[in-house]
Amino acid sequence: MPVIESEEHKALRAAVAALGRRYGRDYLTNAVSSGRHPTELWAEAAELGYLGVNLPEEYGGGGGGISELSIVLEELGAAGCPLLMLVVSPAICGTVIARFGTEEQKREWLPALSDGTRTMAFGITEPDAGSNSHRITTTARRDADTGDWLLTGRKVFVSGVDTADATLIVGRTETVSAAGGRTGNLKPCLFIVPRDTEGFQRHAIDMELNASERQFELVLDDVRLPAGALVGGGPSHASGGGGEDAGLLQLFAGLNPERIMGAAFAIGMGRYALARAVEYARERTVWKVPIGAHQAIAHPLAQAHIELEMARLMMQKAAHLCDAGDDIGAGEAANMAKYAAGEACVKAVDQAVHTLGGNGLTREYGLASLITAARVSRIAPVSREMILNYVSHQTLGLPKSY
Repeated sequence: MPVIESEEHKALRAAVAALGRRYGRDYLTNAVSSGRHPTELWAEAAELGYLGVNLPEEYGGGGGGISELSIVLEELGAAGCPLLMLVVSPAICGTVIARFGTEEQKREWLPALSDGTRTMAFGITEPDAGSNSHRITTTARRDADTGDWLLTGRKVFVSGVDTADATLIVGRTETVSAAGGRTGNLKPCLFIVPRDTEGFQRHAIDMELNASERQFELVLDDVRLPAGALVGGGPSHASGGGGEDAGLLQLFAGLNPERIMGAAFAIGMGRYALARAVEYARERTVWKVPIGAHQAIAHPLAQAHIELEMARLMMQKAAHLCDAGDDIGAGEAANMAKYAAGEACVKAVDQAVHTLGGNGLTREYGLASLITAARVSRIAPVSREMILNYVSHQTLGLPKSY
């Protein structure tokens, strides 16, 4: 993997940063306060080719990978106007469909995800499962007469369902035991569920989090889907990574980009907060010199910068492995990147607020709202404790505690 960023990546970073500066934090704050989505920024990012930069060229994308898409999200975040749906629609759902979808699914979804005219949400977390994917109870059974799928279950903390054209739902196929009872096996399946499908209900979750993208609980009550809703098609597609026997592979192919993009989101937010603090510390004079001249102010800001840069290096490694098709290597690196970025983001935001003192909690400077947002980076899409569990037993070979 290259340690020094390529000229193409530098150019992409500069171009996205310029777009972000034209919108900025005030634009996003106004969108949130008025209860609307950042549609203008989304549309312009789409027009410039940034939304689908990771998707295949033959389906309207940029032909790049998560490396490029993470640059887009990081730079928009550093400008104060990150787009959360970049994590979900092109990164998770777009990657899964590009790698494992049938030709029909690719033609239907990838061009629209690339140009931003359609979006897709992602539903995996359940009320009683949390981070334990083995406890997922959303089940899918086949209708023997029609060949349709019937999905039943619940999902929580699903972003952007109200505007997404469909949701990629993680379920488990229902099988019949020797005793005649129905049970779900441990191999997940992924289904494309259109927003207005009968029996597919959504309920907004009341969050103390300022964001344009709302969080939802989903209820699936015998949601009937055609056979073609299963990502990759039926067993005949299994050799190509599709169908009932390939759901686990599909799932992890989507979760690695999710963690990488989560890291990009956190790094961008941390960079934005740090830049505001540095600007303030250069100008704010209480005694004879700007407060940034004092080591008690300067050193914590320098440390925050160092930790954000280290997190970015791990994110770039994870993105490189992901784009190279090394799902196992990317899994380890993506978890480490998300952990490092979350910790660095929280520290950068906290230090930025502390640097500004009372001003750090005013609406004028716009940092206080980042305190809650930064805390999310330690929780979603996976908690730091689960990442430490992963590293302790997958990387270090220690026994599981669960």
